[in-house]
Parts: sequence; structure tokens; C-alpha cells
Amino acid sequence: MDTGTIFLYLFCGLLPLAVVGYFLATRKTFSKKFEGEELQSTPSSYGWYAVVCMLSPALLGSLLAAVLQLTGVTEVPGGAIVASVLILAAAGLWVGVATVKPSLRARHKVEQLIVKLLFAASLVSILTTIGIVLSVTFEAIKFFKIINIWDFVTGTTWNPDEAVAGRDVSGVFGSIPLFAGTFMVTAIAMVVAVPIGLFSAICMAEYASPAFRKVAKPALEILAGIPTVVYGFFAAITVSPMVVHAAEYFGLQADFTNALSPGLVMGVMIIPLISSLSDDVITSVPGSLREGSLALGAYRSETIKSVLLPAALPGIVSAFLLAVSRAVGETMIVVMAAGLRANLTWNPLEGMTTVTVRIVDAFTGDQAFDSPETLSAFGLGLVLLVVTLALNVISLVVIRRFRQQYE
Repeated sequence: MDTGTIFLYLFCGLLPLAVVGYFLATRKTFSKKFEGEELQSTPSSYGWYAVVCMLSPALLGSLLAAVLQLTGVTEVPGGAIVASVLILAAAGLWVGVATVKPSLRARHKVEQLIVKLLFAASLVSILTTIGIVLSVTFEAIKFFKIINIWDFVTGTTWNPDEAVAGRDVSGVFGSIPLFAGTFMVTAIAMVVAVPIGLFSAICMAEYASPAFRKVAKPALEILAGIPTVVYGFFAAITVSPMVVHAAEYFGLQADFTNALSPGLVMGVMIIPLISSLSDDVITSVPGSLREGSLALGAYRSETIKSVLLPAALPGIVSAFLLAVSRAVGETMIVVMAAGLRANLTWNPLEGMTTVTVRIVDAFTGDQAFDSPETLSAFGLGLVLLVVTLALNVISLVVIRRFRQQYE
């Protein structure tokens, strides 16, 4: 449907009918034939009951038409959809108003519908996750029919340019250099972000005055609102030359597209995430723990180290894992400062690339969608999903263990 049809459908059809239904149902509760009878619900509940009766068949009809069009079963004209939906809405309105009577438990029925809507909303994230996993898995299976999965997982050479028609592609889709680059950049970012973010959270929660906290915390969180492309420019133009000059000062060789620069800048970008979440967790620790430790003669630093941090550890671990996920999924900073070269090395001064960068590069080329290079993006995505799932499982085990210990 075009914009005009949608406007006619919503603002000239369903909305006026909803207003009319609410008014008629509410007015009917004050009818003379119901005088002396006790209402089981408030008049507004009967009005909302009529609105629900009107909207339910209309929305179901709209959903059915959308499914038919999306699945390609049939093409339903926009005018026919609007006419059918308005007829269903009018019929539902008539049924809703006709069934209004004092003995009707309208509030209970409306609340039941609200519970069902909330349950459906909770399923959206679950179904979306399942859809993502299935879509990636099915396309990855096509890739693994071309490339052996063991060679893909354990291979040390990534050179998709060799994957041309009529040439053997075995051994050129080794993902280890990509995951090595991902873990290298993520580790550097975590080395920068975790101590600074955690220390700043401790300062804000335990040492800072209200006036300083009021100014410093918003200023720190401004970093989270800076676009990643700006961080990429900063890493490529400012940090990379500084790393090269510093390496030359110590007699080392560094590339201008190195892994250290995006790692450092990414760490700065993640600081607000760790700091804000850790601050909230530390602040939520019961004050009785602080007061009990201080009453026993412990210094504030000892209280933080021995009482507050262990009690807040599950939340801090969650903040750390969120930061890891943010670092693993970052693309722009890496592609601008580290380049696209798949390089298996322990030296952070050399150029490296990450999984997400290669996924983007696979989709932005001129290859066919069913080519090995394009399908390799789904293979990388599937392995990345498995790695992320393993990290989440480990984190849940750690969080539950410490939560049981300090509850």
C-alpha cells in the first residue's frame, strides 16, 4: 500500500471508528434499561472493550493481507484491503457495542488482551534471534558445501581473490588470520577501556562529590555519542602517525595501518559503556555493606576492594562482556586505521583486519551473491555467532557463581 492508502486506512477509517465505538459503549452503560444494575467494570473499560472488538478483526485482516503479499501468494489491491478492513472493523464495532451490558467483565477481557500483547512483544526478540541464526546458518551451509569447514576454521591463509571460476579454492579461505586480528584489536581495546572505565566508575560512585559527578559523568558519556567514523578519522590521522613515530623512537618498525591504533581508539570509545554500567552497579550495592565495613574500621579503599567490588562483580562482568561485543562488532575504526590485509601475526604494529571488516568487504564487491567470496561472509558470521555464544555461556556461569556467593 502507498502512503495515501495507509493514511486513509488509519486516520480516516480505524481512528474515527475507534472514537465512535468508545463513545457508544461508554454511553450505553448509562442507558435507562440498565438502571439499578451494578456495573462489573468502569464505563471507560466498556469503551476500551468496544475498541478492542473493533480493532481485533481489522488488524487480523491487515496481517493476513500482508502475509499474502509478502509470501507472493496473491497481490491484494490497496483499495480492496482498505474496504475489507473497514467492513471487518464495522462488524467488530457492532458486536462490541451490542454485547456491552452491566454483567460483562470488560476490564478483565481488556487486561487479558493486554497480557497477550505483552507476551507477543516478548516473543519478537526471540523470533528475531531465531530468524537471524537460521538465515545465517542456511547461507553458511551453502558456503561449506564449496569450502571444507575444517579448512575454513583451521586455515591460516585468507586470499579470496584466488576464488575465481575454474580454480581450486581450497586453502584460500582460512579464517584464523581474521579471528586473530579481531581478538588482537579487541584485547588492546579492553586493556585500555577496562581499567580506565572501572576506575572512573569507582571514582564517580565512591569518591566524587555531587557537584563533580554532575559535571564529569555527562562529560564522560559524551564519548558514547560520537560517531564511529569520527573515531576512525582520529585513529587514522592522529593516532597512527603517533604510533609510528613512537615506534621509530624505540627503534621499532610500525606500519601506518597497524592494529594498535584502532585498538587504542576503540578502547577510548568503549570507556563510557564500562564506566556507566559499572557505576550503576556499584551504586546499587546496599549501603549496609559499606556502613558495616567502615564500622569495623576498614578504610574506604579496603571497603571498595573487599566488599563493594566482589558484591558488584556480576554486573561488572556483564559490562565487560557488553564492551567485548561492542569491540568485536566494530568495523569503521578498523577499516580506516588497520586496513583490509588478513595478516596472522603477534605484532600489533603491523596491519591486520577483523571478521566484521571482511564481512562488509565481501558484500560491497562486484561478485555474484552465490560466489564463494560473498558466501564466505555467512561462514564468518556463523563462526562469530558460535564464539559469541560461548562467551555468553561462560559469562553466565561466572555471574551465577558470584551472585550465589554474595547474595
